[in-house]
Amino acid sequence: MSFNTPLVLLSGCVGFGEEYTRVEGFSNKDVGAVCLKGTTLEKRLGNQPHRVIETPSGMINAIGLQNPGTKAVINDILPTLDFSETKFIANVSGSTVEEYEEVTRLFDESPIDAIEINISCPNVKEGGVAFGNNPDMSGRVVEACRRATDKPLITKLSPNQTDIAENARRCIEAGTDGFAVINTLMGMAIDIETRKPIIGNNQGGLSGPAIKPVALLKVHQVHQVAKAHNIPIIGQGGICTAKDAIEFLIAGATAIGIGTALFYDPLVCKKINSGISSYLQDHDLPNITSLIGSLTLNN
Repeated sequence: MSFNTPLVLLSGCVGFGEEYTRVEGFSNKDVGAVCLKGTTLEKRLGNQPHRVIETPSGMINAIGLQNPGTKAVINDILPTLDFSETKFIANVSGSTVEEYEEVTRLFDESPIDAIEINISCPNVKEGGVAFGNNPDMSGRVVEACRRATDKPLITKLSPNQTDIAENARRCIEAGTDGFAVINTLMGMAIDIETRKPIIGNNQGGLSGPAIKPVALLKVHQVHQVAKAHNIPIIGQGGICTAKDAIEFLIAGATAIGIGTALFYDPLVCKKINSGISSYLQDHDLPNITSLIGSLTLNN
């Protein structure tokens, strides 16, 4: 896949692609790809409120995969998107391996450009353990989705695990074409007056600048495994400026995911692209490929 720019709008941050187009001054020329909202086989209403809360240098969300179901997305939403403007990536979620495979199969028959597998969902058949925290379970999901599609397959890795590099290795063996690194960290916020969690689901995913140092390390660790197989990485986690994006490229990311920053600056993509271009020019670099994975570790 080739993108207009290295920037990818992340799943859950722009709905099903229709939210960002309403912002005056936004241009698809600034965006390489759009990840659609997480989709399950059947429609889901999501979690009880509160679902989102701002935290120091970040945000916690627990939406609960609210979505209209795969067939509704394919039949009602995809026809409204202009596939000539940018690339669109479906985000597949599920509670069982079979659900992941079926949702992927349905998207395989649609005009979607690529499929991202969200392996941070609870595995109902395995006692509620998240798929993404166990390399073997992650591999099983990727294998099932690989059987169901020939489209580019991107595996979204969870940071809430012991060895993300081993998980990446297992997913490569199972047939993934790329990675999105990282998903949110688990977090909590408490109301000191009621002494209860503010989020209705008690806990949620922490995103934003607060997780950037963790995300950078995880991208570097996954790149050490992925580079031997020429597997690209969408680096994501707290990227708000061109400097942030450049750090992720140096750590090993091929593309840059923009998420939480869009909530307070919907036009941030234009600024990041401009900043990357200026950096390349100032350092006499021909393109971002010369930056990818260029990190030199200290002795």
